[in-house]
Amino acid sequence: MFSVVEAADDLTVGISFQQMNNPYFIVMKEAFVSAVESIGADYIITDAHHDVAKQVSDIEDMIQRGIDILIINPTDTVGVQAAVELAKAKGIVVIAVDADAAGPRDAYISSENYDAGYQAGKFMAEELNGQGRVAILNGIPADGILDRVNGFKDAISGYPDIAIVDNQNGKQERSTAMTVTENMLQANPDLDAIFSVNDTGGLGCYSAILGSGRDTFMVSIDGHPEAIEAVLDGDIFRATVAQFPRDLIRMALGTSLAKYWGAERVPEDIRVPVKLIDTNTAVGFSW
Repeated sequence: MFSVVEAADDLTVGISFQQMNNPYFIVMKEAFVSAVESIGADYIITDAHHDVAKQVSDIEDMIQRGIDILIINPTDTVGVQAAVELAKAKGIVVIAVDADAAGPRDAYISSENYDAGYQAGKFMAEELNGQGRVAILNGIPADGILDRVNGFKDAISGYPDIAIVDNQNGKQERSTAMTVTENMLQANPDLDAIFSVNDTGGLGCYSAILGSGRDTFMVSIDGHPEAIEAVLDGDIFRATVAQFPRDLIRMALGTSLAKYWGAERVPEDIRVPVKLIDTNTAVGFSW
């Protein structure tokens, strides 16, 4: 009889993150390291810093270093296609996590991103009593972000007296999102609410609204610890739709190992449910 550790002691798993300057991805990284070490495999971790050219270069380097499995968290769904194709040409198992990757990847593990956007939009519409002017604080061109925005728009479309009056890219970064939100508030003096596609950008949005003295409120996505605190603290950051990064990465690794070890049937698209967190459910919540 052989153990999982014995089966994995010559295995190297590479993971490429779109960015690491975000507690969400830090939690994901911690879960990844714990899981990989538990099976005795080697690993390589890279941070693309939201630069698709760097991500492609990082992956090329990992391929040269002999990885057997690539888990990719794309900074640009289409932009990483060449790297995915190269990895597959070398016989490497490729799993996309949190955002999809164009090309012949083996599986995609993500949150229910459309549902997250839809839940955020539905909550916002109910908070507005079905009337108002809202804006979208958008992000990178990855499919998960696009799904969130589409879900939000579809939810809002059910309320004819709510208008989406602005849609700008905060790049999912706190400082950029803060500046973008300040500009949106100046351009739209009657803005009632803002939807942010993620909590890191959402926290920049929160700071901008707080500094403006306006009664605009916001809703976001992730479940970031600071976002949970903000939801509990006051009336501006009213809700975040939580993802579960530990579950995502464990499922990505498990799926990749099943594929690598020859499972005949591996699901190609796995979606992890999300949960709306407002003042009623924020106490005690954490990733």
